[in-house]
Amino acid sequence: MRNKYVIKLAKGGYLKYISHLDMVRLFKSAFKRAGIRLTHSQGFNPHPRLSLAQPLPLGYSSTCELLEFEISEDMKPAEILDKMRQAVPEGIKLLGCGRAAEGKSLAARAVAASYEVRIPLDAGFECDFGELCENFMKQEAIPALKRQKKADVKKETDIKGMIRELQGEKVDDNLILYIKVDAGNRSNLSPELLIPAFASFAGINTAREEMDVTRTGLYFLR
Repeated sequence: MRNKYVIKLAKGGYLKYISHLDMVRLFKSAFKRAGIRLTHSQGFNPHPRLSLAQPLPLGYSSTCELLEFEISEDMKPAEILDKMRQAVPEGIKLLGCGRAAEGKSLAARAVAASYEVRIPLDAGFECDFGELCENFMKQEAIPALKRQKKADVKKETDIKGMIRELQGEKVDDNLILYIKVDAGNRSNLSPELLIPAFASFAGINTAREEMDVTRTGLYFLR
């Protein structure tokens, strides 16, 4: 039986501005500081068996990241958690550790993710946000501009089929959107396509840099 584990963690503060690859490097270094040996893949270019379930877009906070890894010796999850909490920097909060299930990796099994989007509203902006979300989803199609990497151009695409849930409420002077979208190898929708499409539909002029996005859940095939 392989010594595979999963750590659940939250990411915030200044660390929300570091990339997915930098997060992987951060944890490789943290395991070294903690004195926990990761196992490595075989072949000409062996690498540590460590991965995050789904890349988190730059600038996003999260309360639900999952780090899957394999180590060279059997350890109790509580011991791993204690050692790693002393090795990670401020901005990373380790919430729990357990043994990973056998079979496909979390990355291969991911199907959806949920997010909370905080959008500051102009003074006096009022509407029924529940009805607004309902009307948005009633559209026959929800067009969004998606960048084509190879051609480096934006192409219009219909994202409606990749939106699983959309709800909203006003809290103080902010609109809080609760969204659940496809995420994974089979189908993947970035909130960066949904947010401007919704803002345009709702007549919200808030600049994107003034909005905060937090990933709140990850969902997997069993």
